Amino acid sequence: MDSKNNPQLESMIANMPEKTGKSLEEWKTVLKNVGLAKHGEMMKLLKGEHGVSHGFANTIVLLYRQDAEGGVKGEADLVAAQYEKKADLKPLYDRLIAEAGKFGADVELAPKKAYVSLRRAKQFAIIQPSTKTRIDLGLNLKDAAVKEPLIEGDKWSGMCSHRIEIHSESDINQSVIDWLREAYNQAA
Repeated sequence: MDSKNNPQLESMIANMPEKTGKSLEEWKTVLKNVGLAKHGEMMKLLKGEHGVSHGFANTIVLLYRQDAEGGVKGEADLVAAQYEKKADLKPLYDRLIAEAGKFGADVELAPKKAYVSLRRAKQFAIIQPSTKTRIDLGLNLKDAAVKEPLIEGDKWSGMCSHRIEIHSESDINQSVIDWLREAYNQAA
């Protein structure tokens, strides 16, 4: 999470003292002093004991943890790390990204530590190298009947209603592309 070239984040940080009573650096000191390790624990502390809204609490925790882990990692670094020990899966990732890019100029990639989020007005998919031999394509789909290749999940990965397992280039067929496009369309 980098505030450079991110006006929303810059604005949130600038407004933090007025909206939460403390600056970002002061909140980081609070978190450092309590010594909690888990994201959820830190969120609970900020929201419950300090009355910080969910959005500000999440931003504070993300930026605190980012600093604790050595700073901002570039998007390319995050993707490279995901496929460092799963190099055979990288071409599958590249193909999915290329297909999603054909849907429109508004497709945004947001690499995280373990997956890449695909967003439009909101997140519509994630691409995650789940094992050494499989990528999971998580999709946010409303009212989609479960049929091959879809696997329904209880908010798989906490964010997606369905997923598709991809083991090889041949698994990225027209059906998979159509489901990815449907998730994109629903995110308008």
